[in-house]
Amino acid sequence: MATHILSVLFLSGLLTTMPNTNLAKKHGHPKMNAIDACWRGNPKWAKQRQELAKCSVGFAGKMTNNVGEDVTNYVVTDPSDDPVNPKRGTLRYGVTMIKRRVWITFKKDMNIKLRRTLLVGSFTAIDGRGANVQISNGGCLFLHKAADVIIHGLAIHHCRHQPAGQVMGPGSKLIHLSEMDGDAIRLVASRKVWIDHNTLYQCDDGLIDVTLGSTDITISNNWFRDHDKVMLLGHDDAFNADKKMKVTVVYNKFGPNCNQRMPRVRHGYAHVVNNLYLGWQIYAIGGSMNPTVKSESNLFVAPKSGSKEIIRKINKSKGKAWNFQSVGDILENGASFREIGSGTVKPNYNSKQIFPVTNARTVRQLTSSAGALHCREGYPC
Repeated sequence: MATHILSVLFLSGLLTTMPNTNLAKKHGHPKMNAIDACWRGNPKWAKQRQELAKCSVGFAGKMTNNVGEDVTNYVVTDPSDDPVNPKRGTLRYGVTMIKRRVWITFKKDMNIKLRRTLLVGSFTAIDGRGANVQISNGGCLFLHKAADVIIHGLAIHHCRHQPAGQVMGPGSKLIHLSEMDGDAIRLVASRKVWIDHNTLYQCDDGLIDVTLGSTDITISNNWFRDHDKVMLLGHDDAFNADKKMKVTVVYNKFGPNCNQRMPRVRHGYAHVVNNLYLGWQIYAIGGSMNPTVKSESNLFVAPKSGSKEIIRKINKSKGKAWNFQSVGDILENGASFREIGSGTVKPNYNSKQIFPVTNARTVRQLTSSAGALHCREGYPC
């Protein structure tokens, strides 16, 4: 079935960059997942960066609104940061001062300490390929009512609580931000966002929050490690608008030393597929307020001691809508999965979202390159 789906994708032109399997094998990638196979075998990736936008899958769909002749190519050359008066060459300048669509890259390795939270607007691609880009020990990324955003190839860690204050926002507008909890990437009322191949760890709050009406999100190929509350999908139990939330969590590696929320889902729908779980302390996947979660072909390796149970029903939601199903998962080291609910849990992807789900036995290989990649210009990544 997976082979048939992949064939349909190629025939329909959805995966437009054919993987060069010979080059992939030469550079140590004999089998890549569907996203990586779309672009990583191309030695000209650095000159054809916008091709990446055609490789996303899941609820974000193809990121075709991030490409075109009118996209501004902006290069970060300066790791400094001024939250109110961004300097040309800095990341904040590219994110907030460039009009309309922008594709942001980095000239060299750099460690960026954001003095305040960075507000990311619509039609923005932040592409860290080809450089070691660390965002750490300060503010991190916040998407508010943003759409068509790509965040790729960054190491984001040690994000700190931020006091309320003024920052430059998208469209060169000065904005007063309330306190920020210290999330690595926080989404509020945002849609069509692809978060791919980032390394995230050790922040004051969560690593990724998808909240307050955000939907059509794909979180893929990331490495989450050394953190307590990893990923929150859904704002709080009283926010019913998150019933429309749809998130794909695919090809990620969780661990070592992740405790809980991989993810924690309120109200909405999450397709959690082909991920690697290297233990947990409290639980791996949890939920409240009648979410629907399809856990499909994941590899769960339970911790040596402590809880072996993968899921946790965090409150006693009323009604029978709570639906948490396991399909094709592999459970190792005594892991157990207590299914709840019944009925259909299909993601019902459209033709621009669908992708092949492979056997959970391949998950270690599919996630072997999770996190920020070390790409060299002129070579397959």
